[in-house]
Amino acid sequence: MRRSGITRRSGRTFRTVAAGVACGAALAALTAVPAQAREPERRAPHWELKDSGTPEVRFRGLSAVSRNTAWLAGTEGTVLRTTDGGGTWRNVSPPDAGELQFRDVEAFDARRAVVLAIGEGEASRVYRTDDGGATWTESFRNTDARAFYDCMTFFDRRHGLAMSDPVDGRFRILSTSDGGRSWEVLPDDGMPAALAGEAGFAASGQCLVASGPKDVWLATGGAARARVLHSRDRGLTWTASDTPIPAGDPARGVFALAFRDRTHGLAVGGDYRPEQVSPQAAARTHEAGHRWQPAATPPPAYRSGVAWLPHSRTAALAVGPTGTDLTTDGGRTWRTVDTGSYDTVDCTPDLGCWGAGEKGRVARLES
Repeated sequence: MRRSGITRRSGRTFRTVAAGVACGAALAALTAVPAQAREPERRAPHWELKDSGTPEVRFRGLSAVSRNTAWLAGTEGTVLRTTDGGGTWRNVSPPDAGELQFRDVEAFDARRAVVLAIGEGEASRVYRTDDGGATWTESFRNTDARAFYDCMTFFDRRHGLAMSDPVDGRFRILSTSDGGRSWEVLPDDGMPAALAGEAGFAASGQCLVASGPKDVWLATGGAARARVLHSRDRGLTWTASDTPIPAGDPARGVFALAFRDRTHGLAVGGDYRPEQVSPQAAARTHEAGHRWQPAATPPPAYRSGVAWLPHSRTAALAVGPTGTDLTTDGGRTWRTVDTGSYDTVDCTPDLGCWGAGEKGRVARLES
């Protein structure tokens, strides 16, 4: 989205007994009151900061592969990768990309990833690597000055989408069927008309998210109403639904979505300006986004990222510049569990939850 300046995750369903047990233990520790703990020396799960070595970079793109492997994408054309749990980070930025603003990264493993640069016209680009960032191929460069790409998502290792703010009154959708090696603009006859001033927010790489082989959701703001658009056919046709998250201003709306399956989803957002309040910054759906309900106890401020905790039907984390919030009842109520600044969050089946944000900030959830 142009005016905001800040302007996914594909559904992962792999499960193991060990990871499920670990998640249950971590969730219990997050929510427990340590009145008479048998092991008082044991800390509850918490964010443990990792030194990225890049204090000048803001990371709004994050793709967690596992507890050991994660990718970051940020300002100044920066892409980092770790394969040792954040102990060390390798700068694997594409060459000659220093002027680009990377806002989204989708990684398939430690070697294969796709990154999205945002901006007007040719500033919006897509790159892919198959060798851990040693080399990159530019697979898309926007040549339409009216387009401004915000987010991307993948259904699997081959099929993915990227979205642009409206062109000729409708959101524009890019599609790939070869893992991001090539892209084509989809026809827009199945896309509802955009509202006046409506656009997406490139705040966390989570304004476009997928779950399962065909379902995808797109978050909007900036207009009179904050909406979520849903496609059941990989972006060919869409329906739009209003959310209770406040809009009516270019800085307000839905900034991030997370779906744990094709039915149950969370939306977070608000007003990204620090001096403005965000009284209703979260909503939930159990109808695939057809209808949204406001959180009874929302996060206390604007939130730009959200992720379900793995192997849980009710627990999720929301993050923003003023803190991290936890829900244990599917988004009905939220409570703040950390006050550090994060822009985006992502979790993996082995409980590899990661957060990233300003001043090179990156952390992993530890117990």
